[in-house]
Amino acid sequence: MFKTNKLHSAILAATAAVLGSQPALAQPRQIEEVTVTATKRAASTQDIPVTVQALGEQNLENLNVANFDDYIRHMPNVTSGGRGPGQSSIYIRGMATETISTQLSQANGTAPNVALYVDEAPVSIGGRNLDVYVTDVERVEVLKGPQGTLFGASSQAGTVRLITNKPRLNEFELGIDAGLATTKNGEMSDTLETVVNLPLIDDKLAVRVAAYQSNEGGYIDNVAGTYTPDPELNPVWEGYPVESTSNEDLVEKDFNDASYQGARVGVKWAINDDWEALVQHTHQDLEADGVFDHDPENVGDLEVRRYFEDSLEDSFDLTSWTLEGRLAALDVVYTGAYLDREVEQSMDYTGYNDVGGYVDYYTCDTATRDVCYDPTKAYVGEVDNTRISHELRFSTSEEHALRFTGGVFYEDVEILDNGNFLYPSVADLGNSENYPRGWAPGSNDEIPATVIDPSARPAEVAFFNDITRTEEQLAFFGELTYDITDKLAATVGLRHYDIDVELKGSANSSFDTLFTDTDQDSSGDNLDLKWVEEGIDTPLNESDTITKFTLSYTPNDDVLLYATYSEGFRPPAYNRGGGNGNDTTTVPFTVSTDTVDNYEAGWKTSLADNSLQFNGSVYRVDWKDIQTAVFDPSVYFLFYLDNALDAQINGIEADVTWLPTDNLQIIGAFSYNDTEITNVPGSAVNVAPEGSELALSPPLQMNLRARYEWTVSQFDAYWQAGVQYSDESWSSIVVQPNDRFKQDAYTTADASVGLREMNWGAELYAENLTDERAELFINTLDASKRITTNRPRTLGVRVTYDF
Repeated sequence: MFKTNKLHSAILAATAAVLGSQPALAQPRQIEEVTVTATKRAASTQDIPVTVQALGEQNLENLNVANFDDYIRHMPNVTSGGRGPGQSSIYIRGMATETISTQLSQANGTAPNVALYVDEAPVSIGGRNLDVYVTDVERVEVLKGPQGTLFGASSQAGTVRLITNKPRLNEFELGIDAGLATTKNGEMSDTLETVVNLPLIDDKLAVRVAAYQSNEGGYIDNVAGTYTPDPELNPVWEGYPVESTSNEDLVEKDFNDASYQGARVGVKWAINDDWEALVQHTHQDLEADGVFDHDPENVGDLEVRRYFEDSLEDSFDLTSWTLEGRLAALDVVYTGAYLDREVEQSMDYTGYNDVGGYVDYYTCDTATRDVCYDPTKAYVGEVDNTRISHELRFSTSEEHALRFTGGVFYEDVEILDNGNFLYPSVADLGNSENYPRGWAPGSNDEIPATVIDPSARPAEVAFFNDITRTEEQLAFFGELTYDITDKLAATVGLRHYDIDVELKGSANSSFDTLFTDTDQDSSGDNLDLKWVEEGIDTPLNESDTITKFTLSYTPNDDVLLYATYSEGFRPPAYNRGGGNGNDTTTVPFTVSTDTVDNYEAGWKTSLADNSLQFNGSVYRVDWKDIQTAVFDPSVYFLFYLDNALDAQINGIEADVTWLPTDNLQIIGAFSYNDTEITNVPGSAVNVAPEGSELALSPPLQMNLRARYEWTVSQFDAYWQAGVQYSDESWSSIVVQPNDRFKQDAYTTADASVGLREMNWGAELYAENLTDERAELFINTLDASKRITTNRPRTLGVRVTYDF
């Protein structure tokens, strides 16, 4: 109740301040039109029967949006779950269940149900969003509700698209943006961005280059401490002379810094009056140290104790190419892309001692029970993701009553997951004749030919994933729109897809020789041979057709009403530990795609001479056979996938933009979701019961922002203030052991003031003015409870130059 009152007071105060500073009433200026390509055609957001929110280039700059976390928090009905840069998943309209640990997200995780695109290139991956730094971006589009007919796999709940600025013919542009910021009790941050657009041949050829460097200072401390396994937390330690470990060599203040470095080069060629070509290449290096979740309950505010180095190096190269033009009466677009992403990560996993059912076996001499070794546990892994996509589509003219957009799409995805779980105690135990350790492939012909690293694992490696995961998809899609009358139109969309998914390699522990004459021992799996022996089809194939139906009605030029039924899909998956189990649980070998039926009605209005826009929608989502990660510590491999439950979501969302005067703009939005788990099969374990809310789905989200502009001497001046509110939510649908936590509601506030004169501009800004500790994601992904939070109060200055 207190937080709701605080939100109410903040909104009233902000509104009163805005209206109180209003000058004499003037003729309202019109709201700027935002053009999007949500229907694979360029159109105003107000003219298409699709629920889409877009942050245009000016709004991205006004909000000081720099990365994934920034644009997500300004989008109502969009949430994320994760643990820092490049380690999150996106959720829309409450369609979320859980976030699996990044150590397992590639080897044993679900595909995302929100697709992420950079221009026309799909770049989604489970558990590791591509965290593209927002430099020279034209807009961020969020398409809500299933978008599967046009955007394919993983567009079950919606699609997020980052649309970059393209080279402009016959225009020279130069822009520089530099910033410096300080975070309360944290380190300094700095940014430098530059953009140049060079016309090389009049009317024919231009190149555009954007480059950036951003260093984000840390604000979480790794404080000194020791860790000793506790029998009260995990009874397996009872009776052992346990050993402690210290983190004295890793103690560091503000250790969670991050940096983004990258550049994008685009070349545009106007071949003739009908055809043009575009080639773009982006390279980015993201580096992060430490962790971005803290432990206020057991350690302190913005403090943790970590016993192994936490680091992340995440680099990608994205090359895309587009050829578009006309063939007779058809608009033709061919676009392709190649993504090469490499991630190296290390993280502390010592908390596993508190939950592991057999962790004593890897740490102590269980035969004598008289000695235990260093309890430190860690993960060190590499994930390589390559993705190539091609799309050829055709569109008829907008002038005709019957309009068509359709084509063919092909995609080939490969994910290489080579992850080692390091237990120093395993090396010590390896000196005992009773505990031989190590893997030395080469003498056994049954070792998978598909392993990424065929060399012997180091002595301290207890478990490892050496897995290649592939997806190959061919799809045919189309949307046909017919104007029944001047005011009523109907759209039918179809997508037929055929997708192959494959899991190959090895998921094992380094005990003795891993592969025996039976191709599988009690320690792990040779996945290549396992599927054959169990009669499991490989690759796993799924083929289906999904649909979309829309009726839109425009009683006049200022109102659009629409109703939609739509479906989406995401790829099926294997379980690396399929077939394992206990008396009550058997891990399924495969899981199928979950089904989504979305029923939606929406409105878009432009009122008061286009000085007021009010858009919204109401919807119901029936989500069945939901792919989710289930935790059962009594089952080998702990986490596994299952089509574990059904759910229903009923919701409403709306946004308003109002220009009461030529100087003042007010933007607000809200969403409300009622999520409910409607069915839990008897085979599902440790999942929240029927009637429970889904995870990471705050019932109510709101934001309100006001911007006032005026002239001071030769300067254009402005101030801006905004608040964001998010309701309570649950952290997970998994209830065992102690994984489902209630996350508190929170309210944050930002403000800025600036001056601009011709080509120069300067701004002072403040983020998280009240220094709120938002509970964005409570997790036990490293087997210890921690809370991902927002950056503390940050004050900064930005200077821009445009020529």
